Amino acid sequence: MDFAKNLKTYRLSVCCTQQEMANILGITVRGYRNYEMGTREPSLSFLVLIADKLNVSLDELVGRNLS
Repeated sequence: MDFAKNLKTYRLSVCCTQQEMANILGITVRGYRNYEMGTREPSLSFLVLIADKLNVSLDELVGRNLS
């Protein structure tokens, strides 16, 4: 599972900058960058919020393969 890589991929798929995503999520751009760099991981409730904002499932966001 590669959350950081998937987060960046899905953010780019909706044409958002890191600053725009940070604003949407109500956090600092530095905080958001930490997620994309893999130096921090969000709480479960915040992970759900990110998935909702990107319109993807939690499984897709965290790279969980169900097959």
